[in-house]
Amino acid sequence: MSHDPLTNAQRLERMLDSLKEQGLRITPQRLEILRILSESVGHPSVEDIHAKVRAKFPTTSLATTYKTVALLKDLDEVLELGFADGSNRYDGNKPYPHPHVICTVCRKIMDPDLSMLRDMTEEVARETGFRITTHRLDFFGLCPDCQKK
Repeated sequence: MSHDPLTNAQRLERMLDSLKEQGLRITPQRLEILRILSESVGHPSVEDIHAKVRAKFPTTSLATTYKTVALLKDLDEVLELGFADGSNRYDGNKPYPHPHVICTVCRKIMDPDLSMLRDMTEEVARETGFRITTHRLDFFGLCPDCQKK
């Protein structure tokens, strides 16, 4: 489960290759969605992605954005973080399981670098006999900005 971090440009190229392998056209709107996801700062929602795309391509529909994100999710090119209230967020920069710290007030999401996670995953497998294929580890709390308020 080890993953080498890729640059935003490398992630964009990998997502483009995945779509091309599926025989899909790369429209300017689709390319913009991929670009936004490859940078993926703050784990945007589909609505956030759509708003950014519309700044360049005003006629882009929300359905187009949803379809593209769903397609990338099916191709394992984005990681979906689902929440009980339906406010899913997406990470195209690191599309593999990794821990998140989530502010319960402003909903900011950050990726802590936990070197011990690989050891924890191996320990869980050893203790349970499971072959671990994926995981989700979320920490919830107040971010530094919300603590100041």
